[in-house]
Amino acid sequence: MAATLRGLVFATVLFMTTACTGASGAGTSGPAVSPTPSTATSVVTASPSTLDGTPFAVQNLGSFDEPWALAFLPGGSDALITERGGALKLRRGDGTVLDVSGVPDVVAQGQGGLGEVVVSPTFATDGQVYLSWAAAGDGGSGAEVGRGRLVLDGASARLDGFTVIWRQQPKVSGSGHYGHRLAFSPDGSHLFVTSGERQKMQPAQDPGSDLGKIIRMNPDGTDAQHWTLGHRNPLGIAFDAAGNLWSSEMGPQGGDELNLIVEGRNYGWPEVSNGSHYGGADIPDHAAGDGFEAPKVWWNPSISPGSLMIYSGAQFPQWQGDAFIGALSGEALIRVDLDGTAATKGDQWGFGARIRAVDQAPDGSIWLLTDGSDGRLLRLTPA
Repeated sequence: MAATLRGLVFATVLFMTTACTGASGAGTSGPAVSPTPSTATSVVTASPSTLDGTPFAVQNLGSFDEPWALAFLPGGSDALITERGGALKLRRGDGTVLDVSGVPDVVAQGQGGLGEVVVSPTFATDGQVYLSWAAAGDGGSGAEVGRGRLVLDGASARLDGFTVIWRQQPKVSGSGHYGHRLAFSPDGSHLFVTSGERQKMQPAQDPGSDLGKIIRMNPDGTDAQHWTLGHRNPLGIAFDAAGNLWSSEMGPQGGDELNLIVEGRNYGWPEVSNGSHYGGADIPDHAAGDGFEAPKVWWNPSISPGSLMIYSGAQFPQWQGDAFIGALSGEALIRVDLDGTAATKGDQWGFGARIRAVDQAPDGSIWLLTDGSDGRLLRLTPA
C-alpha cells in the first residue's frame, strides 16, 4: 500500500543487549566529545512499503542521532554510520548495531562534528577505515581526516591505531562549510577530500589556503595537493565508471551545483555563482570566457545537496551510471543523467525529509540517511 514517508508506520523494536554507560555527546553545540563504550542494539524492521510518487519500496532499518554518512564493508550488508555528535556505529547485516570505540574527539558545533566514513580499497587486507571530522586548533576549528584499523571482537568493535593524516589549514573561527567528504580514486592510489571555505569566501581563491579546495593525497596523507579551487561547500564527491570525478556543491541562495572535477580548474567561488548572496546581493553568473569552470547542472531555487552517489548496481539497471544526490532543504532524492562528461537533470522524488546521505549497497539497493536527532536509515528497492 502506498504512503507518504512521514505517514509510513514502521514496527521497529530495540532490544538493548548491553548496558549503556554514558551519553554520546551528540547535539547542535558543545565542546569536543568522545563516543560511548560499545553498546549492542538489535533492530527488527517491518516489511518495505511503497512510497507515494516514487518507484521505490522503502524499508526503515533503524534510527540514529544526527547521522551524517555511511559506508559498506566489502562482501556483505554490514555498514558503518557516523553520528555528528561523535559516535561511529556498525550496523551488522542481522540488524545488530554496535558502537565503535577509538574514534577521535570532535567539535560538535553548528555544522561541525563527526563527518564522512569510507573504507580502504584494500580493506580485506588492511582493515583501514577513514573518517573526517571538525577539530579544534589554533585560531578556531577545521576539518581533519584520519584512519584506523577496524577490529571486531565478539559484540564489540574498535578502531586500532587511529592516526590523523590530514589537517585543514588554516583553522578559523565559525562552525560552517567544512565540506570533508571523501572518495578514493578507482585504482585506490589517491584519496580526495572536499575542503569547504568555512564561510570565509575569499580563501577559496587563495592558493596558500586549504579552504575552498578539493585536495588529492596519498592514502597515508602524504603529498597532499590542491587539485581544484574556487569551491564553496562541496558536500559530495564520487567517481563514475569511466574514472571521471564529480562533486556536488551547496551554493549560496540558489546556485547549487554538480561539477565535473578536472585537475587545476577554478570553479569560481566567490567571484561567480548562479545564485545570490543571502539578503539578495547579486553575484555574477557563470559566463563563457570568464576563466572559471561552470557547473554541469545547477539548481535555482536551492535544493541543498548534502551527498552524492553514482549508481552501478543491478536492482535499478535503467539508472546505471547516473548520479544520485541527497537534498537537504529540497527534502528529496535527485537523479541526474550522466553521459560521459555531460549531465542533465533527471528525476526528483520528494521524501518529506531532509536527505543527509545516499549510498549504494553491495546488493544494488539504495540506502539513505535522513537528517536530524531521529534520523532514519532507509533501504530503497524497486516497488
